[in-house]
Amino acid sequence: MTAKTFELAQGYAISRVIRGGWQLAGGHGAIDREQAVADLVATFDAGIFTYDCADIYTGVEELIGAARLRLGNERGLDAAARMKVHTKLVPDLERLAGISRDYIRGIIDQSLRRLKTERIDLVQFHWWDYAQPRYVEAMGWLDELRREGKVRNLGTTNFDTQRLAEILAAGIPLVSQQLQYSVLDQRPAQGLASLAKQHGMHFLCYGSVAGGFLSDRWLGAAEPATPLENRSLVKYKLIIDDFGGWDLFQQLLQALKTVGDRHGVDIATVASAWVLEQPQVAAVIVGARNQAHALANAAIMDVQLSPDDKAAIGAVIAQSPGLEGDVYTLERDRHGRHGSIMHYNLNAGRV
Repeated sequence: MTAKTFELAQGYAISRVIRGGWQLAGGHGAIDREQAVADLVATFDAGIFTYDCADIYTGVEELIGAARLRLGNERGLDAAARMKVHTKLVPDLERLAGISRDYIRGIIDQSLRRLKTERIDLVQFHWWDYAQPRYVEAMGWLDELRREGKVRNLGTTNFDTQRLAEILAAGIPLVSQQLQYSVLDQRPAQGLASLAKQHGMHFLCYGSVAGGFLSDRWLGAAEPATPLENRSLVKYKLIIDDFGGWDLFQQLLQALKTVGDRHGVDIATVASAWVLEQPQVAAVIVGARNQAHALANAAIMDVQLSPDDKAAIGAVIAQSPGLEGDVYTLERDRHGRHGSIMHYNLNAGRV
């Protein structure tokens, strides 16, 4: 491992900043396909060679597949091979009770076609409802696809400590879990990090800039009124509320700004660099709408926080009551504030 790469599994290294794909999906504004592919290639050139997407992110697997194809055509097969792509498999809520091997295989085959590859570097499995208990069985079917060579590595997305332990106990060789981790949300540290350490797993973290709230733009800004601009902001405003509210959030932004000034970087960069230094964290997943964002994101890997930097940020975090429960517990309550904004059946009609 270097400051900019991490060996997630034996012989499999990723960049410590991963280019997220959610912002290229529906709900974040119109996408110029040619420009999006060019921006994805620019991300590669900036030193971020790992990409995250999902079967439910409309059009994103196809965009990343097109970027991989362009890299291969313009730079050669070695460049295309250096591009690492992680996708998520998110079975629809309504399909969980009757989930089958063919359903899982169908989604993987679809992702392979979209990504223009014969093997997916990492598939990260998500499960909406623990009342439907077949997630271990479904992970077993994914492991079959790994042994066949269609999948290189297996991971999970947003499983809590108890259910992740069940999957590991079944002998599924997980290398990672994707989850939310930020200066606002330290739920992964409450127990899951210890389990991950025992099994050699690491975290791939989204939400490190809270949908853009952890940025210079919001320092000194009035608390936003509803409705907010997009679903991402709605989601992370709830996290801010649970962290301790707008006033404490402003104190946190000021602490991040002070640290950033010492390093010559912005608030968002410091917030992501903080996550990279937490136990079991392999990488942060950050979105980018253009090439300038990609270059700024690459700077995250250059920041080394000092003990004083961490203490200043930690002093504000210590004033927060902390988010309740295990990883993703709040979001799994479909009738609660967090879960009620989720979309649960985004594969319907596709597979």
